[in-house]
Amino acid sequence: MTLHDDATLVLKGYDPADGSGDQAELRDAYLDHLARHADGMGKACGAGHVTASALVIDPERERVLLTLHRKLRMWLQMGGHCEEGDATLETAALREATEESGITGLTLLPGGPVRLDRHPIPAPCNWHLDVQYAALAPAGAAERISEESLDLRWFGYRDVPGVADASVVRLLEATRSRL
Repeated sequence: MTLHDDATLVLKGYDPADGSGDQAELRDAYLDHLARHADGMGKACGAGHVTASALVIDPERERVLLTLHRKLRMWLQMGGHCEEGDATLETAALREATEESGITGLTLLPGGPVRLDRHPIPAPCNWHLDVQYAALAPAGAAERISEESLDLRWFGYRDVPGVADASVVRLLEATRSRL
């Protein structure tokens, strides 16, 4: 099975819990994108591409680790582009979260993706179709800043709206409903 096939299966099985219809519409748009673009998982796809991310939660489930993204200069969850060696969206999200947080031993929360978020990016790619997971850090985890980050910081749940954009806040809210 290819990463493209896995993404299609994951998205077909994604049942949004928010009830707003927005997530169902995004799921359908992602599936349409993958059906139309055999290269829809990679950066080379000019119509956009599927990415994978994960919100890292502390072991006590009271804080989240955000990265101050070097290029975007925004506090975000860990995540990014899928790579050739990624067998599944889950492994891509876990790899990105591990690389960007420096924390080994992260585990994804069960139940598949927490949310979907589509956001524009500069040409030639145009769109990131982000499949968002949540990952639990192990006890005693120590974060380490990667070359993609200016900073890493733990934020209490109530502090996130003051530093992050609405997409991160929505991801946090959806994650908390799973905990």
